[in-house]
Amino acid sequence: MSTDQSIKEALGEKSGFQVWWRMLRPHTLTASFVPVFIGTAAATMETTLHVGLFLAMLLASILIQAATNMFNEYYDFVKGLDTEESVGISGTIVRDGIAPDKVRNLAFIFYGISVLLGLYICLETTFWIAAIGVVSMLFGYLYTGGPYPIAYTPFGELFSGFFMGTVIIGISYYIQTEYLTTGIILLSIPPAILIGAILLSNSIRDIEGDQESGRKTLAILVGRDNAIRVLAGFFITAFVITLFLIIDGLLPIWGFITILSTKKAYNAYLTFKQNHTPLEMMPAMKYTAQTNTIFGLLFGISFLIEHLVRFIN
Repeated sequence: MSTDQSIKEALGEKSGFQVWWRMLRPHTLTASFVPVFIGTAAATMETTLHVGLFLAMLLASILIQAATNMFNEYYDFVKGLDTEESVGISGTIVRDGIAPDKVRNLAFIFYGISVLLGLYICLETTFWIAAIGVVSMLFGYLYTGGPYPIAYTPFGELFSGFFMGTVIIGISYYIQTEYLTTGIILLSIPPAILIGAILLSNSIRDIEGDQESGRKTLAILVGRDNAIRVLAGFFITAFVITLFLIIDGLLPIWGFITILSTKKAYNAYLTFKQNHTPLEMMPAMKYTAQTNTIFGLLFGISFLIEHLVRFIN
């Protein structure tokens, strides 16, 4: 069986709507949903939920994340990094025949819708949000676009964790409460670290191809084995900081339920450790994304449980 056939069987042949859906990389969209959920859940400890602002922020974040994925798909194709033999969730251009311009234009359309949603948020809160939104969208574009793509440097994890974790959590909190606290910034650190872990896991899988294409990712900088150790360090650091947040009282005691996500984190580490080909390492990427999703949801749910307990008492 050819490599191309193996890849297609692993990914599954899709058509029509399913091709476009796969291009959105739906399993990565939790990285935009989870921070909005956490920031909003934390804000409801201080104020009444504004449903309209929550939904607008949620949809805008998802659209920006989806657009970033499309820009990634487009520029990887333009730069010759995606081929029919490439392993990964991309490939709607090289394998499914979607015109590159359509992918790029749809990304800009998603940005346009996000701008309209951002305008509504600004009208309800402050227009300073617009400046932060523009910077975030610019980051999404420059992640793989522009002359010096961030994804090709050792700083991809840092920028992704900051913008998709700390910034989104901060904005989601601010638009509900109309103020920021040191506490919400500290609370954003564990989710931000796990978002960075998703990018690192992707770099570990693609390390050989990235080296050939001239990228200088964190995984390439430290080497495969050390990159896996760094990934484990990301997981451990996120859980340790969460423990301190609980002890400090910033996170409700119910935050201990985040420990339920440790099994996925361990599976990710073990799978990377025991496998070496890109195809074999794909499940490790899935486990990393699941760690972020499960951890983030439980992190946010801990605030909701605290609400319930206070209501009962």
